[in-house]
Amino acid sequence: MSAARCLLTEDQFLCSICLDVFTDPVTIPCGHNFCKTCITQHWDIKVPFQCPNCKEVFNTRPELRVNTFISEMAAQFRQSAQQKASSSSSEQQAAKPGEVPCDVCTGTKLKALKSCLVCLESYCETHLEPHLTRSGLKRHQLIDPVENLEGRMCTKHDKLLELFCKTDQMCVCMLCTYSDHKTHDVVPLKEEYEGKKAELGKTEAEIQQMIQKRQLKIQEMKHSVGLSKEDADREIADGVQVFTALKESVERSQAELIDTIKEKQRKTEKQAEGFIKELEQEISELKKRSTEVVQLSCSEDHLHLLQSFTALNAAQPNKNWTEVHVRPPSYEGTVVRAVNQLEETLSKQMKKLLAEAELKRVQQSAVDVTLDPDTAHPKLILSDDGKQVKHGDVKKNLPDNPERFDCCVNVLAKQSFSSGRFYYEVQVKGKTEWDLGVVRVSINRKGQIKMSPQNGYWTICLRNDNEYKASTSSSVCLSLKSQPEKVGVFVDYEEGLVSFYDVDAAALIYSFTGCSFTEKLYPYFSPGSNYGGKNSAPLIISPVNHTE
Repeated sequence: MSAARCLLTEDQFLCSICLDVFTDPVTIPCGHNFCKTCITQHWDIKVPFQCPNCKEVFNTRPELRVNTFISEMAAQFRQSAQQKASSSSSEQQAAKPGEVPCDVCTGTKLKALKSCLVCLESYCETHLEPHLTRSGLKRHQLIDPVENLEGRMCTKHDKLLELFCKTDQMCVCMLCTYSDHKTHDVVPLKEEYEGKKAELGKTEAEIQQMIQKRQLKIQEMKHSVGLSKEDADREIADGVQVFTALKESVERSQAELIDTIKEKQRKTEKQAEGFIKELEQEISELKKRSTEVVQLSCSEDHLHLLQSFTALNAAQPNKNWTEVHVRPPSYEGTVVRAVNQLEETLSKQMKKLLAEAELKRVQQSAVDVTLDPDTAHPKLILSDDGKQVKHGDVKKNLPDNPERFDCCVNVLAKQSFSSGRFYYEVQVKGKTEWDLGVVRVSINRKGQIKMSPQNGYWTICLRNDNEYKASTSSSVCLSLKSQPEKVGVFVDYEEGLVSFYDVDAAALIYSFTGCSFTEKLYPYFSPGSNYGGKNSAPLIISPVNHTE
């Protein structure tokens, strides 16, 4: 124990609240120790329950029990410190700059241990002894050493400032209450001190709450910045993908244009080369005939000349080259036609790429949706996992609760949405009739229903195997290039937008825009009637596979 004691310092046995050696030390959940009275009074005036050292906040007030180990250690340390102090009184240190010196010492001024508010003097350990032993001086109020004790005296009456005037908000002495502050609200200095200390405790709690709110706001802002960066990175990636594809299309069109022009030029060159070769051959033959004519004209053999003349004329080339021409091909309009074709190609490709990017964006808002059996028409059959629904021929005996559809074969999701964005996908493969969309919570669920936004329905439907309609007030017919096998439904509550997508084709089917949502919205499903097995395939809520 003695070996351990020599390793411990006074600071390790001091309560951080009263700054004195522990009295009945207790340990709180974060591991810090305090005097039981100190932490109890601290929590009596401070909310929330917080550690004064590490600022950890506890949801409920911790139960306090005395730490017997630290209590015994503190007691032994206090006894050791007293023995050490009594045996080394002659080894007191001189007051250093900034420390309060003893007012009684002559020569070297020793460091003061206490100041007396009655004597208005500060004392070192030696000169403090009378205040600790003499009965008359024991009643004097001692405080930690302070300078300028005169500042604690009333300048008018030269008495101790021991009262506080609430009326004038100033410290006064006892005689002031009989003169300038006679009718004022005056209380003891300690009472006002306790009140102000309690106010400081509340102020500290308020400051801590303000700090926490601002720290939460910082976290919120950092989270928003993080989301913004994710959105920006995703948008940049989508943009790079779109422009790369468009650039490749332009480069392909440019290469095709160059090849077209060069092919025309190659054909012209080949035609000209054929004509030139033929002409050069005829020139060669004519030169040979010219030599023969010259030789024959020089002959003096009458018979030979006459016999050769006829054969010579007969072998002469007789092709008429007057109408033979090599005409340069016309390139006029080639670039214009290529650009027009490129524009048409780019337009189609750009629409496709933008649609894919748009679908990829809305898929980021995917939510988990399950069917609510309490809303399902009695003829509907729901899967155990709440992901599939189909029409059955047998009407089940179910309670006719207010949420249940009793005439139309409809069912809603369990989940509702009253803000933000959400998206889900439904497989409609193999069906000849279905309805999908969202509805507001207050829709009529009994009897025949007219589906329109005015009645709280934002839906599209399939009828007769190939007739697609948007359920507006006038029922808009939709022209689709292909029959969707999986439909995506996207809602932006604040923007008032409901959009439907052909997931496999990455194409927008229809959008309700300018909607005004004021109630909860529920995903809506109708698999349609069975029709003798023709429409027996179920609607299936599918997991969202984000497009790449």
